[in-house]
Amino acid sequence: MSATFTSTITHISIADDLIVTYGTYVSSGDAEGGDINTGTDRCLFIKLAKLGDAVSTGVPSVDETMPCPGKAVTVVTDANESGIWMAIGEGVGY
Repeated sequence: MSATFTSTITHISIADDLIVTYGTYVSSGDAEGGDINTGTDRCLFIKLAKLGDAVSTGVPSVDETMPCPGKAVTVVTDANESGIWMAIGEGVGY
């Protein structure tokens, strides 16, 4: 099985100079994280929540110093994990 990490933006809200986005991520195969495209030019905050198992063996985490310039925020997850995320940032860089 190949290792892939994908993320999707499912909602975007814009308020003045801030943008709030949220979506889903899936880490399949042996993938243990990857980049989430937040749709912002500069990510100020991102929250990750793992879905599925009643008892979690690992906690998804952000592998960046915040604020993070650019659209991509690198995250670390368990293999074969899916979850949701929410980000707050500046600029509209979809």
